[in-house]
Amino acid sequence: MSKTFDINIDCGESLGNWVMGADEALMPHVTTANVACGFHAGDPMTMQKTVRLAKANNVAVGAHPGLPDLIGFGRRTMSMTADEVYAMTVFQVGSLKAMLETEGMTMHHMKPHGAFYAMLSVDEALGEAFCRATIDVCPEPMIYYPAPVAQHAVTRIAADMGIHVVGELYFDLSYGDDGALILKRANDGADLGDTKRRLSEFLKTGEAIAESGARVPLEANSVCLHGDGPNAVDLAKTIGAGLKEAGYTLEPLAPAPTLKRSAAE
Repeated sequence: MSKTFDINIDCGESLGNWVMGADEALMPHVTTANVACGFHAGDPMTMQKTVRLAKANNVAVGAHPGLPDLIGFGRRTMSMTADEVYAMTVFQVGSLKAMLETEGMTMHHMKPHGAFYAMLSVDEALGEAFCRATIDVCPEPMIYYPAPVAQHAVTRIAADMGIHVVGELYFDLSYGDDGALILKRANDGADLGDTKRRLSEFLKTGEAIAESGARVPLEANSVCLHGDGPNAVDLAKTIGAGLKEAGYTLEPLAPAPTLKRSAAE
């Protein structure tokens, strides 16, 4: 297991006067940020502010595209064709890519949000369209996705297409015995003592502890946090401290050196 670890957050999800997440307080404690692109959450001013906040904290920025569902926060499944998924992804990520370029930054990775993630996990045609968009828009194609990555359609396709896939570990969500995340409508936060125990076990054994107590083998070198959790900042501090105590360096992950650069390759 690599001695470099990454902590990423889903962020930039405020909309106008509606504030979502503790982005400003979390940025000093993470290494990468998944920034909303305006479809499930976010707006141009929020995107700009979040990019500048990430830059000030030396945090790498990835795109967090979602379904066009502001009212449902992108958590309601929609019927879409592969062509629609490709165009929707390029449209969203292109806006963030331009915002990054105005700040002298580059796109680090892609990570789908909410129901979009669930759709790509099971539908191979949609997963292939998302991968094509990733290759065409992301300078060094890389996708962040919940581990175990082999259970998702989109990540299997990504690996076949030469896209580097980063497996994620979660502590503000629970795991089923098959390694699938147990999603919640609201984030209730995480038990910090339990987080310390589960993180330590994972670093020693490579296994996550499921809600039932079962042990699930996972390959991951990034921890994802949700900024809307009631104790998200304390959770980030707890995880960061645990990783450093175990001898890990916290920094953004570098893409693999043999990635494809265009969909035509």
